[in-house]
Amino acid sequence: MTELFGTDGIRGLANRYPMDAELAFNLGRAIGYYNKNKKSKNILIGRDTRISGSMLEAALTAGLCSMGSNVLNTGIITTPAVGYLTKYYEASMGVVISASHNPYYDNGIKLFRENGLKLNKESEKEIEGILFQEKYKKIQNTRKTIGQVIALKEAGKVYLDFLVTTIPQDFARPEFKIVLDCAHGSASQIIPELFTRLKINFKAINNTPNGININQKCGSTHISTLQSEVLKEKADLGLAFDGDADRVLAVDEKGQIIDGDQIMTIYAHAYLREGRLGNNIIVTTHMSNLGFDETIQGMGGTVVRTDIGDKHVLEKMLEMNSWLGGEQSGHIIFLRYSPSGDGLITTFQLLDALNKNNERISVQAGRMKKYHQKLFNYRISDKKYLRNSNALQKMDKEMQKYLGGDGRSLIRLSGTENKIRILLESKEEKKIMECQKVIEKYVSHF
Repeated sequence: MTELFGTDGIRGLANRYPMDAELAFNLGRAIGYYNKNKKSKNILIGRDTRISGSMLEAALTAGLCSMGSNVLNTGIITTPAVGYLTKYYEASMGVVISASHNPYYDNGIKLFRENGLKLNKESEKEIEGILFQEKYKKIQNTRKTIGQVIALKEAGKVYLDFLVTTIPQDFARPEFKIVLDCAHGSASQIIPELFTRLKINFKAINNTPNGININQKCGSTHISTLQSEVLKEKADLGLAFDGDADRVLAVDEKGQIIDGDQIMTIYAHAYLREGRLGNNIIVTTHMSNLGFDETIQGMGGTVVRTDIGDKHVLEKMLEMNSWLGGEQSGHIIFLRYSPSGDGLITTFQLLDALNKNNERISVQAGRMKKYHQKLFNYRISDKKYLRNSNALQKMDKEMQKYLGGDGRSLIRLSGTENKIRILLESKEEKKIMECQKVIEKYVSHF
Protein backbone atom coordinates (compact mmCIF):
# COMPACT_ATOMS: atom_id res chain seq x y z
CA MET A 1 0.00 0.00 0.00
CA THR A 2 1.27 3.48 -0.87
CA GLU A 3 2.35 5.63 2.07
CA LEU A 4 0.47 8.91 2.09
CA PHE A 5 1.54 10.43 5.40
CA GLY A 6 5.14 11.51 5.77
CA THR A 7 7.07 12.72 8.79
CA ASP A 8 4.65 15.63 9.32
CA GLY A 9 1.36 14.88 7.61
CA ILE A 10 0.76 14.89 3.85
CA ARG A 11 2.68 17.33 1.69
CA GLY A 12 3.30 18.01 -1.98
CA LEU A 13 2.85 20.35 -4.93
CA ALA A 14 -0.60 21.95 -4.88
CA ASN A 15 -3.07 20.74 -7.53
CA ARG A 16 -1.02 17.58 -8.09
CA TYR A 17 -1.40 14.26 -6.33
CA PRO A 18 -1.45 13.98 -3.36
CA MET A 19 -2.30 17.67 -2.88
CA ASP A 20 -5.16 17.79 -5.38
CA ALA A 21 -8.91 18.26 -4.90
CA GLU A 22 -9.75 14.62 -5.62
CA LEU A 23 -7.45 13.31 -2.91
CA ALA A 24 -8.65 15.97 -0.46
CA PHE A 25 -12.30 15.00 -1.11
CA ASN A 26 -11.61 11.29 -0.60
CA LEU A 27 -9.45 12.01 2.44
CA GLY A 28 -12.40 13.92 3.90
CA ARG A 29 -14.58 10.85 3.35
CA ALA A 30 -11.95 8.60 4.94
CA ILE A 31 -11.68 10.89 7.98
CA GLY A 32 -15.46 10.93 8.27
CA TYR A 33 -15.50 7.12 8.20
CA TYR A 34 -12.68 6.94 10.75
CA ASN A 35 -14.65 9.17 13.14
CA LYS A 36 -18.05 7.54 12.53
CA ASN A 37 -18.31 6.11 16.05
CA LYS A 38 -16.92 9.14 17.87
CA LYS A 39 -19.17 11.06 20.25
CA SER A 40 -18.60 14.30 18.36
CA LYS A 41 -19.33 14.51 14.65
CA ASN A 42 -17.48 17.83 14.42
CA ILE A 43 -14.18 18.21 12.54
CA LEU A 44 -12.34 21.53 12.89
CA ILE A 45 -10.50 22.90 9.84
CA GLY A 46 -8.05 25.81 9.56
CA ARG A 47 -5.63 26.88 6.85
CA ASP A 48 -2.81 29.27 6.05
CA THR A 49 -2.77 31.98 3.38
CA ARG A 50 -1.53 30.11 0.29
CA ILE A 51 -3.72 30.29 -2.80
CA SER A 52 -4.47 26.55 -2.96
CA GLY A 53 -5.79 26.49 0.61
CA SER A 54 -9.39 27.41 -0.17
CA MET A 55 -9.58 24.78 -2.95
CA LEU A 56 -8.32 22.00 -0.69
CA GLU A 57 -10.49 23.23 2.17
CA ALA A 58 -13.60 23.10 -0.04
CA ALA A 59 -12.83 19.58 -1.28
CA LEU A 60 -12.02 18.28 2.19
CA THR A 61 -15.16 19.90 3.58
CA ALA A 62 -17.33 18.31 0.88
CA GLY A 63 -15.90 14.87 1.63
CA LEU A 64 -16.47 15.27 5.37
CA CYS A 65 -20.02 16.58 5.01
CA SER A 66 -20.92 13.75 2.62
CA MET A 67 -20.10 11.33 5.46
CA GLY A 68 -22.23 13.18 7.99
CA SER A 69 -19.44 15.11 9.71
CA ASN A 70 -19.95 18.75 10.60
CA VAL A 71 -17.11 21.08 9.66
CA LEU A 72 -16.10 23.82 12.09
CA ASN A 73 -14.34 26.30 9.83
CA THR A 74 -11.88 28.71 11.46
CA GLY A 75 -10.68 30.24 8.18
CA ILE A 76 -7.07 31.44 8.11
CA ILE A 77 -5.36 30.60 11.39
CA THR A 78 -2.04 29.27 12.69
CA THR A 79 -1.19 25.57 12.96
CA PRO A 80 -0.81 25.60 16.78
CA ALA A 81 -4.15 27.40 17.00
CA VAL A 82 -5.84 24.47 15.25
CA GLY A 83 -4.47 22.11 17.90
CA TYR A 84 -5.74 24.35 20.71
CA LEU A 85 -9.13 25.05 19.13
CA THR A 86 -9.77 21.37 18.36
CA LYS A 87 -9.71 20.69 22.09
CA TYR A 88 -11.51 23.94 22.99
CA TYR A 89 -14.47 23.25 20.67
CA GLU A 90 -14.49 19.51 21.59
CA ALA A 91 -14.11 18.42 17.97
CA SER A 92 -13.26 14.78 17.27
CA MET A 93 -10.38 15.85 15.03
CA GLY A 94 -8.60 18.96 13.79
CA VAL A 95 -7.23 19.49 10.28
CA VAL A 96 -4.79 22.18 9.22
CA ILE A 97 -4.08 22.89 5.55
CA SER A 98 -0.57 24.31 5.41
CA ALA A 99 2.92 23.61 4.10
CA SER A 100 4.49 25.58 6.95
CA HIS A 101 7.73 27.26 5.79
CA ASN A 102 7.51 25.97 2.18
CA PRO A 103 6.76 28.19 -0.87
CA TYR A 104 3.19 28.98 -1.93
CA TYR A 105 3.10 26.30 -4.64
CA ASP A 106 3.33 23.55 -2.00
CA ASN A 107 0.63 22.60 0.45
CA GLY A 108 0.01 20.02 3.12
CA ILE A 109 -2.55 18.48 5.46
CA LYS A 110 -1.90 17.70 9.13
CA LEU A 111 -4.32 16.04 11.53
CA PHE A 112 -4.86 16.60 15.24
CA ARG A 113 -6.52 14.36 17.80
CA GLU A 114 -9.37 15.61 20.01
CA ASN A 115 -6.86 16.43 22.76
CA GLY A 116 -4.93 18.83 20.50
CA LEU A 117 -1.98 16.49 19.90
CA LYS A 118 -0.94 15.51 16.39
CA LEU A 119 -2.28 12.19 15.16
CA ASN A 120 0.04 9.25 15.83
CA LYS A 121 1.47 6.99 13.13
CA GLU A 122 -0.95 4.14 13.88
CA SER A 123 -4.00 6.35 13.33
CA GLU A 124 -2.49 7.78 10.13
CA LYS A 125 -1.99 4.23 8.84
CA GLU A 126 -5.60 3.38 9.68
CA ILE A 127 -6.87 6.40 7.73
CA GLU A 128 -4.60 5.47 4.81
CA GLY A 129 -6.16 1.99 4.81
CA ILE A 130 -9.69 3.41 4.78
CA LEU A 131 -8.75 5.76 1.93
CA PHE A 132 -6.95 3.31 -0.36
CA GLN A 133 -9.41 0.47 0.26
CA GLU A 134 -12.34 2.89 -0.17
CA LYS A 135 -14.01 1.59 2.97
CA TYR A 136 -16.07 4.78 3.16
CA LYS A 137 -18.15 3.45 0.25
CA LYS A 138 -19.61 0.84 2.60
CA ILE A 139 -21.72 3.55 4.24
CA GLN A 140 -24.96 4.23 2.38
CA ASN A 141 -25.19 8.01 2.30
CA THR A 142 -28.62 9.63 2.48
CA ARG A 143 -29.89 13.17 2.76
CA LYS A 144 -30.05 12.62 6.52
CA THR A 145 -26.31 11.99 6.71
CA ILE A 146 -25.18 15.34 5.28
CA GLY A 147 -23.09 17.41 7.65
CA GLN A 148 -23.15 21.17 8.07
CA VAL A 149 -20.47 23.83 7.73
CA ILE A 150 -20.26 26.12 10.75
CA ALA A 151 -18.12 29.26 10.49
CA LEU A 152 -16.24 29.91 13.73
CA LYS A 153 -16.09 33.69 13.48
CA GLU A 154 -14.77 34.01 17.04
CA ALA A 155 -11.99 31.42 16.64
CA GLY A 156 -9.25 34.03 16.25
CA LYS A 157 -10.37 35.90 19.38
CA VAL A 158 -10.65 32.67 21.38
CA TYR A 159 -7.09 31.78 20.46
CA LEU A 160 -5.81 35.31 21.12
CA ASP A 161 -7.43 35.26 24.57
CA PHE A 162 -5.69 31.94 25.25
CA LEU A 163 -2.31 33.39 24.22
CA VAL A 164 -2.74 36.20 26.73
CA THR A 165 -3.20 33.62 29.52
CA THR A 166 0.22 32.12 28.69
CA ILE A 167 2.00 35.41 29.40
CA PRO A 168 3.49 35.39 32.94
CA GLN A 169 1.53 37.47 35.45
CA ASP A 170 4.61 39.50 36.35
CA PHE A 171 5.30 40.24 32.67
CA ALA A 172 6.59 43.78 32.23
CA ARG A 173 5.98 45.48 28.91
CA PRO A 174 9.38 45.72 27.20
CA GLU A 175 10.66 49.23 26.60
CA PHE A 176 12.44 48.33 23.37
CA LYS A 177 11.32 48.51 19.75
CA ILE A 178 10.50 45.26 17.94
CA VAL A 179 10.21 44.46 14.23
CA LEU A 180 7.84 41.58 13.40
CA ASP A 181 8.21 39.65 10.12
CA CYS A 182 4.88 37.85 9.63
CA ALA A 183 5.99 35.98 6.45
CA HIS A 184 2.68 36.95 4.77
CA GLY A 185 1.38 33.90 6.64
CA SER A 186 -1.48 32.81 8.84
CA ALA A 187 -0.45 35.02 11.77
CA SER A 188 -0.30 38.23 9.69
CA GLN A 189 -3.36 39.62 11.46
CA ILE A 190 -3.17 38.08 14.92
CA ILE A 191 0.46 39.04 15.66
CA PRO A 192 -0.08 42.82 15.26
CA GLU A 193 -3.42 42.51 17.12
CA LEU A 194 -1.72 40.89 20.10
CA PHE A 195 1.14 43.41 20.24
CA THR A 196 -1.32 46.30 19.93
CA ARG A 197 -3.48 44.86 22.71
CA LEU A 198 -0.43 44.66 25.00
CA LYS A 199 0.73 48.18 24.00
CA ILE A 200 4.17 47.03 22.86
CA ASN A 201 6.16 49.24 20.49
CA PHE A 202 6.44 47.34 17.21
CA LYS A 203 6.58 47.54 13.44
CA ALA A 204 5.03 44.72 11.40
CA ILE A 205 6.41 43.81 7.97
CA ASN A 206 5.34 41.22 5.41
CA ASN A 207 1.80 41.06 6.81
CA THR A 208 -0.24 41.54 3.61
CA PRO A 209 -0.78 38.01 2.21
CA ASN A 210 -2.05 37.66 -1.36
CA GLY A 211 -1.96 33.87 -1.73
CA ILE A 212 1.43 33.61 -3.40
CA ASN A 213 3.77 35.74 -1.27
CA ILE A 214 3.77 33.46 1.79
CA ASN A 215 7.41 32.81 2.86
CA GLN A 216 8.58 34.63 -0.29
CA LYS A 217 11.89 36.31 0.60
CA CYS A 218 10.56 36.84 4.11
CA GLY A 219 9.93 35.07 7.39
CA SER A 220 12.15 32.65 9.27
CA THR A 221 13.48 30.96 6.11
CA HIS A 222 14.66 34.28 4.60
CA ILE A 223 15.75 36.10 7.71
CA SER A 224 18.07 38.53 5.88
CA THR A 225 14.98 40.68 5.19
CA LEU A 226 14.40 41.10 8.92
CA GLN A 227 18.09 41.67 9.64
CA SER A 228 18.12 44.64 7.24
CA GLU A 229 14.90 46.05 8.70
CA VAL A 230 16.13 45.83 12.30
CA LEU A 231 19.29 47.77 11.42
CA LYS A 232 17.35 50.30 9.34
CA GLU A 233 14.82 50.93 12.13
CA LYS A 234 17.51 50.86 14.84
CA ALA A 235 15.29 48.36 16.62
CA ASP A 236 16.28 46.35 19.69
CA LEU A 237 14.83 43.05 18.49
CA GLY A 238 13.41 41.39 15.39
CA LEU A 239 11.15 38.32 15.29
CA ALA A 240 10.63 36.21 12.16
CA PHE A 241 7.76 33.73 11.92
CA ASP A 242 7.13 31.12 9.25
CA GLY A 243 3.98 30.66 7.17
CA ASP A 244 1.95 28.85 9.83
CA ALA A 245 3.62 30.50 12.86
CA ASP A 246 4.63 27.30 14.64
CA ARG A 247 8.19 28.59 14.90
CA VAL A 248 10.07 31.85 15.37
CA LEU A 249 13.66 33.04 15.02
CA ALA A 250 15.03 36.32 16.34
CA VAL A 251 17.50 39.04 15.35
CA ASP A 252 19.37 41.13 17.93
CA GLU A 253 20.09 44.87 17.85
CA LYS A 254 23.26 44.23 15.82
CA GLY A 255 21.37 42.33 13.12
CA GLN A 256 22.71 38.95 14.26
CA ILE A 257 20.50 35.85 14.04
CA ILE A 258 19.29 34.26 17.29
CA ASP A 259 18.33 30.64 16.56
CA GLY A 260 16.23 28.20 18.56
CA ASP A 261 19.19 26.99 20.62
CA GLN A 262 19.95 30.56 21.69
CA ILE A 263 16.29 31.36 22.41
CA MET A 264 16.15 28.36 24.77
CA THR A 265 19.46 29.47 26.32
CA ILE A 266 18.07 32.95 27.07
CA TYR A 267 14.95 31.42 28.60
CA ALA A 268 16.93 28.87 30.61
CA HIS A 269 19.22 31.58 32.03
CA ALA A 270 16.20 33.44 33.37
CA TYR A 271 14.33 30.47 34.80
CA LEU A 272 16.94 27.91 35.87
CA ARG A 273 18.23 30.24 38.57
CA GLU A 274 14.66 30.74 39.84
CA GLY A 275 13.99 27.00 39.90
CA ARG A 276 11.10 27.49 37.48
CA LEU A 277 12.08 25.01 34.78
CA GLY A 278 10.54 21.84 36.15
CA ASN A 279 13.25 19.24 36.68
CA ASN A 280 15.76 21.39 34.74
CA ILE A 281 15.76 19.05 31.71
CA ILE A 282 15.67 20.60 28.24
CA VAL A 283 14.96 18.34 25.26
CA THR A 284 16.47 19.10 21.87
CA THR A 285 17.41 17.19 18.71
CA HIS A 286 20.62 15.79 17.29
CA MET A 287 20.86 18.92 15.07
CA SER A 288 21.37 21.31 17.99
CA ASN A 289 24.78 22.87 18.49
CA LEU A 290 27.17 21.22 20.95
CA GLY A 291 27.68 24.66 22.46
CA PHE A 292 24.06 24.49 23.65
CA ASP A 293 24.79 21.42 25.80
CA GLU A 294 27.87 23.04 27.33
CA THR A 295 26.04 26.29 28.10
CA ILE A 296 22.98 24.66 29.69
CA GLN A 297 25.14 22.30 31.75
CA GLY A 298 27.10 25.32 32.97
CA MET A 299 23.83 26.85 34.17
CA GLY A 300 22.91 23.70 36.10
CA GLY A 301 20.55 22.20 33.55
CA THR A 302 20.55 18.92 31.64
CA VAL A 303 20.18 18.51 27.87
CA VAL A 304 18.54 15.37 26.46
CA ARG A 305 18.71 14.81 22.70
CA THR A 306 16.25 12.97 20.50
CA ASP A 307 15.44 12.44 16.81
CA ILE A 308 14.61 15.37 14.53
CA GLY A 309 10.98 16.54 14.44
CA ASP A 310 8.55 18.05 16.92
CA LYS A 311 6.77 14.71 17.46
CA HIS A 312 9.98 13.18 18.77
CA VAL A 313 10.73 16.24 20.90
CA LEU A 314 7.28 16.09 22.51
CA GLU A 315 7.50 12.32 23.13
CA LYS A 316 10.85 12.73 24.88
CA MET A 317 9.59 15.72 26.90
CA LEU A 318 6.66 13.67 28.17
CA GLU A 319 8.98 10.77 28.96
CA MET A 320 11.47 12.98 30.84
CA ASN A 321 8.84 15.23 32.46
CA SER A 322 10.49 18.22 30.79
CA TRP A 323 8.81 21.62 30.49
CA LEU A 324 10.99 22.97 27.68
CA GLY A 325 12.11 21.45 24.40
CA GLY A 326 12.73 22.50 20.85
CA GLU A 327 14.78 22.65 17.71
CA GLN A 328 17.44 24.94 16.32
CA SER A 329 14.92 25.98 13.65
CA GLY A 330 12.91 27.90 16.26
CA HIS A 331 10.23 25.26 16.77
CA ILE A 332 10.00 25.35 20.59
CA ILE A 333 7.52 23.67 22.95
CA PHE A 334 6.59 25.18 26.33
CA LEU A 335 4.70 22.17 27.65
CA ARG A 336 3.00 23.92 30.56
CA TYR A 337 1.07 25.95 27.97
CA SER A 338 0.84 23.82 24.84
CA PRO A 339 1.92 20.41 23.46
CA SER A 340 2.76 22.09 20.15
CA GLY A 341 5.49 24.44 19.05
CA ASP A 342 3.89 27.88 18.88
CA GLY A 343 5.77 30.92 17.58
CA LEU A 344 3.57 33.32 19.53
CA ILE A 345 3.91 31.52 22.87
CA THR A 346 7.67 31.38 22.27
CA THR A 347 7.69 35.12 21.51
CA PHE A 348 6.22 36.14 24.85
CA GLN A 349 8.26 33.65 26.86
CA LEU A 350 11.35 35.12 25.15
CA LEU A 351 10.29 38.71 25.85
CA ASP A 352 9.67 37.85 29.50
CA ALA A 353 13.10 36.19 29.82
CA LEU A 354 14.84 39.12 28.10
CA ASN A 355 13.27 41.50 30.63
CA LYS A 356 14.22 39.33 33.60
CA ASN A 357 17.83 39.02 32.43
CA ASN A 358 17.97 42.81 31.94
CA GLU A 359 20.86 42.90 29.45
CA ARG A 360 21.27 43.78 25.78
CA ILE A 361 19.83 41.03 23.63
CA SER A 362 23.15 40.39 21.88
CA VAL A 363 24.80 39.83 25.28
CA GLN A 364 22.13 37.34 26.33
CA ALA A 365 22.31 35.39 23.08
CA GLY A 366 26.11 35.48 23.22
CA ARG A 367 26.15 33.42 26.42
CA MET A 368 25.99 30.37 24.21
CA LYS A 369 29.38 29.83 22.56
CA LYS A 370 28.62 28.07 19.30
CA TYR A 371 30.72 25.37 17.73
CA HIS A 372 31.37 25.77 14.00
CA GLN A 373 28.59 23.85 12.29
CA LYS A 374 27.92 23.08 8.64
CA LEU A 375 25.20 21.03 6.96
CA PHE A 376 25.85 19.41 3.57
CA ASN A 377 23.19 18.07 1.20
CA TYR A 378 24.20 15.78 -1.67
CA ARG A 379 22.05 14.09 -4.29
CA ILE A 380 22.88 10.39 -4.65
CA SER A 381 21.89 7.70 -7.16
CA ASP A 382 20.90 4.83 -4.87
CA LYS A 383 19.92 4.98 -1.19
CA LYS A 384 19.46 1.21 -1.00
CA TYR A 385 23.09 0.63 -1.97
CA LEU A 386 24.28 2.91 0.82
CA ARG A 387 22.04 1.24 3.40
CA ASN A 388 23.46 -2.17 2.51
CA SER A 389 27.14 -1.21 2.24
CA ASN A 390 29.77 -0.04 4.71
CA ALA A 391 30.67 3.03 2.63
CA LEU A 392 29.09 5.47 5.09
CA GLN A 393 30.86 3.87 8.04
CA LYS A 394 34.21 4.09 6.24
CA MET A 395 33.60 7.76 5.39
CA ASP A 396 32.61 8.56 8.96
CA LYS A 397 35.64 6.75 10.39
CA GLU A 398 37.94 8.80 8.18
CA MET A 399 36.24 12.06 9.23
CA GLN A 400 36.68 11.22 12.92
CA LYS A 401 40.45 11.38 12.44
CA TYR A 402 40.08 15.11 11.72
CA LEU A 403 37.27 15.89 14.18
CA GLY A 404 38.98 14.33 17.18
CA GLY A 405 37.27 14.51 20.55
CA ASP A 406 35.76 18.00 20.30
CA GLY A 407 33.58 17.55 17.22
CA ARG A 408 31.02 15.24 15.69
CA SER A 409 29.38 14.12 12.47
CA LEU A 410 25.76 13.17 11.84
CA ILE A 411 24.93 11.30 8.62
CA ARG A 412 21.31 10.89 7.52
CA LEU A 413 19.66 9.53 4.39
CA SER A 414 16.61 11.56 3.37
CA GLY A 415 13.30 9.81 3.95
CA THR A 416 11.66 11.31 0.85
CA GLU A 417 14.46 11.98 -1.68
CA ASN A 418 17.65 10.40 -3.02
CA LYS A 419 19.75 12.67 -0.86
CA ILE A 420 22.29 12.32 1.91
CA ARG A 421 22.57 14.96 4.62
CA ILE A 422 25.73 15.34 6.66
CA LEU A 423 26.11 17.62 9.67
CA LEU A 424 29.65 18.47 10.77
CA GLU A 425 30.52 20.27 13.98
CA SER A 426 33.82 21.30 15.56
CA LYS A 427 35.42 24.02 17.64
CA GLU A 428 37.83 24.58 14.74
CA GLU A 429 36.50 25.53 11.30
CA LYS A 430 39.55 24.07 9.53
CA LYS A 431 38.60 20.59 10.75
CA ILE A 432 35.23 20.91 9.01
CA MET A 433 36.98 21.95 5.79
CA GLU A 434 39.20 18.84 5.96
CA CYS A 435 36.13 16.66 6.51
CA GLN A 436 34.43 18.26 3.52
CA LYS A 437 37.25 16.97 1.31
CA VAL A 438 36.66 13.48 2.69
CA ILE A 439 32.92 13.73 2.01
CA GLU A 440 33.41 14.86 -1.59
CA LYS A 441 35.84 12.00 -2.21
CA TYR A 442 33.25 9.43 -1.12
CA VAL A 443 30.07 11.10 -2.43
CA SER A 444 31.43 11.10 -5.99
CA HIS A 445 31.04 7.29 -5.91
CA PHE A 446 27.56 7.18 -4.32
